[in-house]
Amino acid sequence: MSEFAPLPGLEHEDVVVNGRRLHVASVGAGPVLLLLHGWPEFWATWLPLMRRLQGRFRLVAPDLYGFGRSDKPEGWRDDADGDMHAVDMAAIVDALGLEAPLVVGHDVGAFVAQRLAARFPEKVRALHFFDCPTPAIGRRWVEKGMVNEIWYQSFHRLDLAEKLVGHDRATCRLYFEHFLTHWCHRKDAFADALDLWVDNFMAPGALTGGFNWYRSMNARRVRAIAGETEETGRIPHRTRVLWGRHDPICRAAWADVLPEVFSDLSVGFAEEAGHFVHVEWPDLAAADIAEFVSAL
Repeated sequence: MSEFAPLPGLEHEDVVVNGRRLHVASVGAGPVLLLLHGWPEFWATWLPLMRRLQGRFRLVAPDLYGFGRSDKPEGWRDDADGDMHAVDMAAIVDALGLEAPLVVGHDVGAFVAQRLAARFPEKVRALHFFDCPTPAIGRRWVEKGMVNEIWYQSFHRLDLAEKLVGHDRATCRLYFEHFLTHWCHRKDAFADALDLWVDNFMAPGALTGGFNWYRSMNARRVRAIAGETEETGRIPHRTRVLWGRHDPICRAAWADVLPEVFSDLSVGFAEEAGHFVHVEWPDLAAADIAEFVSAL
């Protein structure tokens, strides 16, 4: 059976926060895990993890604004950054009565989770990340050949990006197949999900919604590349990071900066994973979360 096949018991609802309608998928019962996706992702990226943890936790997976089934912007936005999404997630926690969930973040979701914990510490119990990009990475984004990996971040700032990627299903599939294979160490992890991804990103406004993240974060990215560090203070929540050893876009070696960001931290490495640990090796990912929660 496909990891991305329909999941029995999965519920979908729309929640309006800050004037934005956000889609939320949820399943299971027990302590709450708030699952924050990255790019190029949406709520369905968590299905493999949901299958394994729904018997132990209530898993709540919102689509960030601009992504998945949530509201989409009409065009270019440069304010859809980590802070905007963090404000939305704080409102989701309140609207759904989640109290202080364990927040699980990946990629974009990792940035959002950090801003959520920094700005609304009372709404977060603890943090768990699959890989963990942070502002502390700084100039490493363009060192040792990395500039050749992050080309898409500049490309997404062009109006041309939506026109090229969204020209038709074939161009959309080709574009996202690149990331869902190149960023994986287990190359077949998304093999049976490509049509689901194409359906998602061919929906009106979906490409713009995702690309706006890079438009909004560009000024911060340029400052980091210039070596300008951000003094944000360390996040005190207990934090666990499971980093894919072979991640080509968020290098495992960058885990050495995490103590600058988190004051109560443990780090492990998924030795056979790339960027998408939770999809490439969901058994490992689920076990890591369960072990982390049991020790809280």
